[in-house]
Amino acid sequence: MEEYLENFKNIITEYSPSVLAALAMLIIGLIAISFVLKITKRIMKKRGVEDTLQSFLANLLGWTLKILLFVMVISKLGIETTSFAAIIGAAGLAIGLALQGSLANFAGGVLIMIFKPFKIGDLIDAQDIIGVVKEIQIFTTTVLTPDNKTAIIPNGALSNGNIINLTAEGKLRVDLTIGVGYDEDIKTAKKVLLDTLIANPKTLKDPAPTVNVSELADSSINFAVRPWSTTADYWDVYFETLENCKEALDKAGIEIPYPHAVEIVKEG
Repeated sequence: MEEYLENFKNIITEYSPSVLAALAMLIIGLIAISFVLKITKRIMKKRGVEDTLQSFLANLLGWTLKILLFVMVISKLGIETTSFAAIIGAAGLAIGLALQGSLANFAGGVLIMIFKPFKIGDLIDAQDIIGVVKEIQIFTTTVLTPDNKTAIIPNGALSNGNIINLTAEGKLRVDLTIGVGYDEDIKTAKKVLLDTLIANPKTLKDPAPTVNVSELADSSINFAVRPWSTTADYWDVYFETLENCKEALDKAGIEIPYPHAVEIVKEG
């Protein structure tokens, strides 16, 4: 037991300086990396680099510096970096196969940065998710949905799938269908609906809103009601149009058909 304790003491005495130095290097290195990233972001912001590219480059720089710091800490512990590199090289194939998805996501992130199908702040429809782009990282893109949920989409799937950028043109068309009864005058109903769209200050004048007969349905004449709005006002225009059109039709005495239940009573 005394011999084991003596050996343990010698090991502690011999390696503790290296361990403490490596630990100090790790702590100082992480602080330095944080400082470098802050300075880098500040410089990019001052030079007018767009937010999307700022986030991606800062993320990439952070990972690179952390890997270099890890190699330096390993070296400080007395492990030969050449041997360490050989181990990584030998395991590289296995790691590459295991991380195919991550590598595809990294490549997808690079493609997104090159072709720029969207940027931070854009409203997109991709991978069955609609939301505002909050952050583009190396492997994933973070999207905030209209109901305030955070969706994290892998860049690989995002870059290989369909992307609809709802913000790119700055305007969106609101598509609604409103029906009136067959006994109503079409021209009067159309004028009431169109005047209602024009009266809404959130409806854009260019492109102009339109109202056209879209279908002669079983129990109603359906109008395609098409106001235009900015991306930010889309849902306001959507809901306000429905409400305003219902009130305007009621005021004009124009019937909006709805299912009726007919009760037949047999006498006798």
